[in-house]
Amino acid sequence: MQPAVLKPPRPVLETIFAFPPNRDTLGGTAYLIVGNSANLLIDCPALNETNEQFIRQKGGVSLLFLTHRGGIGRAQEIQKTFGCTIVVQEQEAYLLPGLDITPFQHEFTLTPNCSAIWTPGHSPGSSCLYYTSAGGVLFSGRHLLPNRQGKPEPLRTSKTFHWRRQIQSVQSLIERFIPTTLHYICPGANTGSLRGKGVIDQAYEQLTQLDLAALRHIQPLL
Repeated sequence: MQPAVLKPPRPVLETIFAFPPNRDTLGGTAYLIVGNSANLLIDCPALNETNEQFIRQKGGVSLLFLTHRGGIGRAQEIQKTFGCTIVVQEQEAYLLPGLDITPFQHEFTLTPNCSAIWTPGHSPGSSCLYYTSAGGVLFSGRHLLPNRQGKPEPLRTSKTFHWRRQIQSVQSLIERFIPTTLHYICPGANTGSLRGKGVIDQAYEQLTQLDLAALRHIQPLL
């Protein structure tokens, strides 16, 4: 029996690549931004030969940004392999003892065109990464996920840390951006609901269509 062939990361936007969902992050999707000065990894992909070779071909990784505790995966091994610094919101930092980390509180500039935004709710330190290129891209982790129709929304589960704070974090993103500064969302899970598109487009318009008042009262999924 032939061993399964591992799929390489695929391009979803110019300079942005999505890794296949992996078990270490419970089906999470990690991303790589290839930049002129530094490459940035968002959450942890599976650490296998295919992914490692791909990252090295693209120039390695300087920074690893974790959107939430569920994206940690094999962060220790990734840091050891590539020598990257880990950036994480301070309330998740205790989960990475002994590693080279840069914790932040509310916002943090990683590169001239990448900044972290604290969006608590899904977990205490849940955060998004905003990338100014391509009309504005938000890497939302599990703060915003595509529903069955591929539209972005917060998802309440039995493990959600604080649902009302999550709704407030969605509102803060709507107030922060405008249609010309937020074109795309790259979600950290449920990417199969995008049906091959890879990204959520018309992101700002779709966020403004959310009924946040009604969402406050929905019951958690099992």
